[in-house]
Amino acid sequence: MTNNERSLLPEDIQRIMGKDAQRNNIMAAKMVAEIVKTTLGPRGMDKMLVSPTNEIIVTNDGVTILDEMQIEHPAAKMMVEIAKTQESEVGDGTTTAVMLAGKLLENAEKLLDKKIHATVITKGYRIAAEKAQEILKDLALKITSEDDEVLRQIAMTAMTGKGAEDSKEIFSDILVRAVKQVQNDGRIDLSDIKIEKIKGNGIKDTELISGIVLDKEKISQDMPEKSLNAKVALMDFSIELKNPEIDTKISISSPDQLQNFLIQEEREIKLMVQKIKDSGANVLFCQKGIDDFANYLLSKEGIYACRRVARSDMKKLSKATGAKIVSNLNEVDSFQLGESEKVMEVLHGEEKMTYVVGCKNPKAVSILIHGGTTHVIDEIERALKDGLGDLVCSLQSGLVVAGGGAIEIELSKRLYEFSQTLSGREQLAVQEFASAFECIPITLAENAGLDPIDVLTELKARHDAGERTAGLNLFTNKVENVLDARIIEPLKIKTQAINSSVDVAIMILRIDDVIASKQDKNGSMNNMGSMPGNLGGLM
Repeated sequence: MTNNERSLLPEDIQRIMGKDAQRNNIMAAKMVAEIVKTTLGPRGMDKMLVSPTNEIIVTNDGVTILDEMQIEHPAAKMMVEIAKTQESEVGDGTTTAVMLAGKLLENAEKLLDKKIHATVITKGYRIAAEKAQEILKDLALKITSEDDEVLRQIAMTAMTGKGAEDSKEIFSDILVRAVKQVQNDGRIDLSDIKIEKIKGNGIKDTELISGIVLDKEKISQDMPEKSLNAKVALMDFSIELKNPEIDTKISISSPDQLQNFLIQEEREIKLMVQKIKDSGANVLFCQKGIDDFANYLLSKEGIYACRRVARSDMKKLSKATGAKIVSNLNEVDSFQLGESEKVMEVLHGEEKMTYVVGCKNPKAVSILIHGGTTHVIDEIERALKDGLGDLVCSLQSGLVVAGGGAIEIELSKRLYEFSQTLSGREQLAVQEFASAFECIPITLAENAGLDPIDVLTELKARHDAGERTAGLNLFTNKVENVLDARIIEPLKIKTQAINSSVDVAIMILRIDDVIASKQDKNGSMNNMGSMPGNLGGLM
């Protein structure tokens, strides 16, 4: 800082300007991309993340890795936001988005070295991004909800390399059936698919329940183990007497008065339970409490009951059984009840769960994941969520593209051809944008132990010959028509990845001044120039 700047800003301010600021931020972004690079594709490696409390996560899910690392560098945090946006919008493709952003910035650095201004680069990148979206729409293929085999392949592509590979056929079938079951007038709400995890058995025992699985047990062992042809009541009020208000006074002067008071309380509870019985309900799920006396009466009437059921689960039960959630006792009648073939308590190890199964055309379902260890189950859950995200994106847009790096090579080829129609320095930026897409097939090859140069050369040659669906099949380690190999991805993964990566690359490139006032525990400034030290959080 100059003397004039020192007089303008407080002494505890650290400022990085010009090229130093740009290069520092670009380095941060590139390092984030390098962290997740090795996890890409079906042959990608896993990361072990250890928290300060020694909790362990083993995963190759990009957003999980970056989120758990507690990255501190401001530019690196922008890269993490890419992954989070990709996850929330699509549910998959987080590693692709982060890698693409990192490569765009790396290529921009080459242009900066050639004295090309950042404004020119960002303009070229915008032009290239718009053209890339046009090309993608031209290359996309249409699918419908009736294309079950294609949908299964989309799910399998999403799950490959994520701990679920050995059972991907089983899982893909489960996911397709689940998504189609909850589909309502073309709309799919992923919250209608409940995922429960059980430690025990193997991952191949994972099952789809046409109903809801609750991590709740019946409130009394005197209640029936199961209820057949269940009539289900859902209540969001308690079956217990309300506590008197703070300023309420109850004057009891004799034992008879006390006895009468207790009898009156019991009578009210009996009326509540009788009302439930008269409605025809033999299963009760209550969002709030059920007191001991009500519990006794419900058991006596042979009614299966669970209490303190989460609001989200109540909504799922409503969609699955057709029952309406009632808010007062007067609403409890046969018209508000739902139906299922069976409600039962199931013991898994030491944990008891309630199954609501055999629902007619349920609009909410459950996937019950089995596995030997918590780490395995958690990774299977992440894989299934990726598969669900891909399926929903594919069905909602109705458009898919070839995987295995085929779409990236075709994009690179067409963007380079497009750059030849431009004049000025923006042409160079478009060319660098085009070459950035090559990082995807190159990394896929590297992670599979193949020679990336040989793979890239063959891919380019095949695409130059007009084979626009030629990609890398990592199950055969050959370049072939990936559509024939059923390696398919949703279009939205690619469109969202391009949008997010371009936005963050342009934002970082336009920063030429970083002013920081954060102090460390000793009162001294964090050194923002020492980039690697600020990626921390894990070590």
